[in-house]
Amino acid sequence: MARAAKIERIRTHVLRYRLKPEEKFQSAFSTFHDRWACLVEVTCEGGLTGWGECLGPARANAATVADMAGLLVGRDALDIEPNWLLVYDQFRDQGQRGLTMTALSGIDIALWDIAGKHFGVPVNRLLGGAFRTSIPAYATGGFRPVERKRREAVVEEVSRYAAAGFTGMKIKIGFGIEDDAAVIGAVREAIGPDRALMIDANHGYDAVEAIRLGQRVAEFDIGWFEEPVVPEHLEAYRDVRARQPIPVAGGETWHGRTAFAEAIRLRAVDVLQPDVCGCGGFTELRKIVAMAETAGIRVVPHVWGTAVGMAAALQAISTLPPTPPRHEAREPWFEYDRTPHPYREELAGNPLTFADGRIGVPDGPGLGIEPDPQVLAAYAAE
Repeated sequence: MARAAKIERIRTHVLRYRLKPEEKFQSAFSTFHDRWACLVEVTCEGGLTGWGECLGPARANAATVADMAGLLVGRDALDIEPNWLLVYDQFRDQGQRGLTMTALSGIDIALWDIAGKHFGVPVNRLLGGAFRTSIPAYATGGFRPVERKRREAVVEEVSRYAAAGFTGMKIKIGFGIEDDAAVIGAVREAIGPDRALMIDANHGYDAVEAIRLGQRVAEFDIGWFEEPVVPEHLEAYRDVRARQPIPVAGGETWHGRTAFAEAIRLRAVDVLQPDVCGCGGFTELRKIVAMAETAGIRVVPHVWGTAVGMAAALQAISTLPPTPPRHEAREPWFEYDRTPHPYREELAGNPLTFADGRIGVPDGPGLGIEPDPQVLAAYAAE
């Protein structure tokens, strides 16, 4: 089979939507005024194009991708692993984590998209094959609204998710032990005992507070306690895991396999959450998954972005093996952001499908979706 055309151009698309006052929301440490995205478009000679997405600050990611692009123009797009290592090695001295990895993730995803289109198969086929064609989705939301009382707003929100068919949901905490405990209890009462409930502190606590909260709310059958402390403090993660009963999750900001290797070695978490748009793309994610599987640590990838990032995550999650294999195997979750974001799904020319609590894995070549040029233009940042 003929080789793919050489990489001719790498460009970024920075997108922005300004949230209306009633749409603004807060995590433990930040207030969302806008919905930003950085998409990466890699074009080869002959016109074959791949798309990727970068987790994190859109304009900073775009600037980093621009610095990386010159290393790859003229190289074969199918040489994905050599291309990854070339870029990483040139940025290694200042960038084993952070923007180097999030920017490289977007490029890497786009190259896998090109490879899938070149061979006429979904990315999951190139990764070894899919175990599933749809994935149970949990709704991510439950942030603190800026203009409404938190408790009533979050209860109303999760009730909508339950009515929409979600069998699991995750809410945001980190606003104080008493307030968080009250909201968690109210949410559990609203959704009933049969739906999964996870909590995410966005590293808004120290270990002492996280332990107290975990002990306080364990009675509400919490699936996991995500990012209880700042991601740098792996020993604090271990303390939280050892001294309260809720499983601990983390990993969306542990970029690259070396960062994950340390967290795995210390058994800092029960649930590992790499994000394909931040950890180094498909190339790095598959190595992180292999390490986690070897260590017996559950993997539930983090997802936060547009339809491009969602499609990439779906391709990756579809390949996660059942661990352990059994007749009624536990399925991995897909994190489905439900916060205000008008171009999230609108961006996909062929929209993703959600029904009966499950989201379908795109089966077209590459990522299986193509961004709509009109939507790209409509939300292009100034």
